[in-house]
Amino acid sequence: MNLNIIKLVSGSNAKLDEASSRAVVKISSSTSPAELDISCFMVGENGKVPADDYFIFYNQPADPGRIVQFNAIDKYSGEFAIDLRALQKSAIDKCVFAATLDGPGTFADVRGCRISAEAADTELVYEVTESNAETSLVLAELYRHGDSFKLRAVGRGFHGGLKPLAEAHGVEVEEEAAAAYSGPSGRVAEEPASRAGLNLTKIDLLKEKVGISLRKQNLEQEKARVAVVFDASGSMSNLYAKGVVQRAFERILAVAASMDDDGRLDVWFFATKSKRMPSVDEHGYEDYVKKTYPGPKMFGGLGIGNNEPVVMADIIKKYTKEEPGALPVYIVFFSDGGIYETPKISKLLIQSSKHNIFWQFVGLGNADYGVLRELDDLQGRHVDNADFFALDDLDEVSDEDLYDRLFNEYPRWLREAREKGVVRS
Repeated sequence: MNLNIIKLVSGSNAKLDEASSRAVVKISSSTSPAELDISCFMVGENGKVPADDYFIFYNQPADPGRIVQFNAIDKYSGEFAIDLRALQKSAIDKCVFAATLDGPGTFADVRGCRISAEAADTELVYEVTESNAETSLVLAELYRHGDSFKLRAVGRGFHGGLKPLAEAHGVEVEEEAAAAYSGPSGRVAEEPASRAGLNLTKIDLLKEKVGISLRKQNLEQEKARVAVVFDASGSMSNLYAKGVVQRAFERILAVAASMDDDGRLDVWFFATKSKRMPSVDEHGYEDYVKKTYPGPKMFGGLGIGNNEPVVMADIIKKYTKEEPGALPVYIVFFSDGGIYETPKISKLLIQSSKHNIFWQFVGLGNADYGVLRELDDLQGRHVDNADFFALDDLDEVSDEDLYDRLFNEYPRWLREAREKGVVRS
């Protein structure tokens, strides 16, 4: 397909293809003195975001309605997929696209900075040629024009970086709070004074969504000891390499930060063998998987096979013998399948059903999950102490949906466990 390329200059605008239901907006630079933090502000007619959820960036890659979804390509480029039909029906008046330098220099030092919007067979391109001695830059606006949309080239700079840029678009900024912001590399660092106060860490944002799901289930006052278990068998190699396991870890860490009595998450990895890893709170999430167990190892690690019973036995040992307590224990257990030890797993689930332990198994991909798919029919348990659901692609599941599913069966178990004295109120 031959694209009809329309080039814009500062202040000019052009219409997107009216027949298209989808657009892709890309922002990039050829050379830059620092990484680019790319963002989109979905604003109303007053030019302000309706809520902080409509500030789209690396740590919050989609709005609540998933109208705009961000994908970081590398340190210096990223793209937004936009559902134009959903945007037309929403209360959003326009999408403002911006970039901030996450480090030294200004946009006067950036070369080849451009933004493009592609819809159907038309691509609108704005290449920034003006010298901007600021650290943040509004590149363009996608705004309503009757029943369609137009892209306007802006090229307006902001002194001071992300903080004034966010404030200008209605994002609430705490003036005195220290904050961290994660760029496309996933690095989180304390911000300099120019960016201090934007309290939008990954875990902070995820905790808000955990809180919503907890309130739906009347669990907001409940405390528990929270743990996560990661399959590190050979078939998981690709998910480790792509960062899926790290992202899963972060999403569960937010559960611990919200529910756990001390805000810490207990962590296990397993393959042929299992190993307890250092417990972690919300301030230690950066590159945790890479630093702790970066991927399956045949030699010098946990092996590459699947041995769920060995890690389940160690978990039961920790919470019933080594560190028993009155609080319920909530365990999220990730596996990509290959679960064959049905008698041993069943025995351990039956054994632990008399203790204050709930198992939430999560399958990654379409695979053989054996006994986990039949948990509702597993006989001999004192209480039904486990749940299972499978996800084709963890990254395609919204945080809201994931947390709703994680807390689907837990309230029922908690009530029954208290009725039978397994958990003491």
